[in-house]
Amino acid sequence: MSEKIVVPVLGESITEATVAKWLKKAGDAVEADEPIVELETDKVNLEVPSPISGVLTEINSQDGSVVEVGALLGSVSESTGAAKSIAKNEEKIHKEEVVVKESNVIKLDSTKKEPKVFEEKEIKKPKEKPLVLTEEVKSNVAQKINVNQTLSPAVRKIVTENNIDINSIQGSGKDGRVLKGDLISLMGANPKPSERKIQYGEEERIKMTRLRLTIAKRLKQAQENAALLTTFNEVDMSNVMEMRKENQEDFQSRYGIKLGFMSFFVKACVVALKNFPAVNAEIDGDEIIYKNYYNVSFAVGTDKGLVVPVLRNADELSFADIEKNIKEISEKARDGKLTIEDLQGGTFTISNGGVYGSMLSTPILNLPQSGVLGMHNIVERPVVVDGQIKIRPIMYLALSYDHRIIDGKESVSFLKMIKENLEDPRRLFLDI
Repeated sequence: MSEKIVVPVLGESITEATVAKWLKKAGDAVEADEPIVELETDKVNLEVPSPISGVLTEINSQDGSVVEVGALLGSVSESTGAAKSIAKNEEKIHKEEVVVKESNVIKLDSTKKEPKVFEEKEIKKPKEKPLVLTEEVKSNVAQKINVNQTLSPAVRKIVTENNIDINSIQGSGKDGRVLKGDLISLMGANPKPSERKIQYGEEERIKMTRLRLTIAKRLKQAQENAALLTTFNEVDMSNVMEMRKENQEDFQSRYGIKLGFMSFFVKACVVALKNFPAVNAEIDGDEIIYKNYYNVSFAVGTDKGLVVPVLRNADELSFADIEKNIKEISEKARDGKLTIEDLQGGTFTISNGGVYGSMLSTPILNLPQSGVLGMHNIVERPVVVDGQIKIRPIMYLALSYDHRIIDGKESVSFLKMIKENLEDPRRLFLDI
């Protein structure tokens, strides 16, 4: 009896996928529910399991093929014939191993001309002999040591600052001494081609993955279909950092997770979204849909590209709940285990380019949303506080928004409210 492997229902609005790779080969034994093929969709990758235990007898869609929902990928058979074939192969291999093993332990006695069986012993690889320096090698080593000890101060400084292997340089001075001119000539030599150029040549052409194609398509749609505009502000992170430092140990011991920056930003955004509902809305034709729930999307960079999973009902979550959910969803994203549901339903997005060292950026909307907040790195900068110049940890914030439904006054006030709540984080606990 055989079972067909078909493309499962992939989720809302997704009708096709690409066969990323087969995890098993034709003829391999598989267990029921064991992943056997990986599919790549516009949003996530998913593994298709085997319907039964048996042998993968047929592969109908090769790697790179585009398949629709319900299409035949292959088949698994639980026929005894396939199992017997595998068993025979294993038995044949076992017999060959026995023959080889016996040939190593049976020898002929020269006097009786009869086979004599010796006790099998474990064959150990002989230990390598220690390296013995010849007089010539000793002389060369001593010469190099002597050269290193007689470097001039100028040469020694260049060697130390540039981490140069002095033993690899043929000196032009007396007795092979390395001179300053030798090092200058070395540093002025043309560099070798990059390893990547040597390995792949001048250019390499690789087909874009379905996820990368989708990212490119959606970003271009955002630029073409929305009236994009970005406003900026800066926030003094002193109080948030101080609060984290004072409460980190108690928070971690009580909830089993670190108190990060994201929970503060999520809370601050929710407060601002409640006060400026247009930022939490979207356009549908000639109508504006106001969302009275707060599903905050947050961008996660993975090896395969940027994904934006959703933190649902963020307004109903505590600081600890936000941190736990973000950690769990981020790990799923990096492990490639996100589901379609994890990526749908967001109403506002936070993008943290600061973790990569970004000072300032203009984030692009995550359609059909109307607003996205860009976080950046925290840098100590001189600022004026009460008429005096102080050094404070400052982060630049950027809010990109759809100017069709969000006016300049709303966007600036929205970002200013986020700034105020972060600079006085007690307001987030008092909900004011």
